[in-house]
Amino acid sequence: METKVKRSTIYLDSKLHRALKVKAAELNRTISDLINKAVSQILAEDYKDLRAFADRKKEPNLDFEKVLKELKSSGKL
Repeated sequence: METKVKRSTIYLDSKLHRALKVKAAELNRTISDLINKAVSQILAEDYKDLRAFADRKKEPNLDFEKVLKELKSSGKL
């Protein structure tokens, strides 16, 4: 399956751009490859977090002070 690519202009700090150029050369990849991978990872982490939040949405809220008190009285804290 071929992925469609879109062109975009981004502005990078000059030191970050230099580091990306060096890293891309070391890995024999393009700066675009590195940026695509990094953005994909960040979005995947966000998706996982949002999914976990949605899955736990129906769980009851716990009062922090009450939980703390119970942990102390049970000797777990």
